[in-house]
Amino acid sequence: MKTKLLGLIAACALLGSTVAANASSYIVTLEQVGSNVVATGSGSIDTTDLTFIGSGVNQSVIQPAFAFIAVGPLAEPSADTYKGVVGPSSFGGGGTTLPSSGTGDFVGVCGAACSSSAILFVPTGYVSGTTLSNTSIYDSTTLSLLGVTLGTYEWTWGSEADAGSFTLEIGATPLPAALPLFATGLGALGLLGWRRKRKNAAAIAAA
Repeated sequence: MKTKLLGLIAACALLGSTVAANASSYIVTLEQVGSNVVATGSGSIDTTDLTFIGSGVNQSVIQPAFAFIAVGPLAEPSADTYKGVVGPSSFGGGGTTLPSSGTGDFVGVCGAACSSSAILFVPTGYVSGTTLSNTSIYDSTTLSLLGVTLGTYEWTWGSEADAGSFTLEIGATPLPAALPLFATGLGALGLLGWRRKRKNAAAIAAA
């Protein structure tokens, strides 16, 4: 039983890594942490199917009415901008708010109101598919004061087989991609165990 369980866990992990290899995804969570609001991002971005616009100085910010969120350092980092992104045009009615502090890689997305289409920001010179991570902290505020609407917002690009995505989770933390697969595997193992016990009980009764 232990060997089968280990094998199933390995298979779930392999499946999860295969899914990750076929598509890039970047996830930002925006959560209330005590008296502050914290934005935390991680993942990778495949720029292959995006169109490069140019490079320039940017600013970490949140602007829900324009579906604009950029996470990372405050020191006006230089960023490459890409178009070809499709997604929400807002995630609330709030105006512009700058974070109190921030660290990591500068990554952001802005809805179609920012340009002729939604656009994506990555660090200048970013190598497609490289892992990124960052944090922005908004001191002494709430999700309500920032004017955001709780929920999940996703911007996508590329073909279905090799799609990229930028996901914003407001007020909740998404599950790891492989966790639902793992839970399904455990359920299957439980069913197998129950069927085996039933079969053994029937054999004893017939003896």
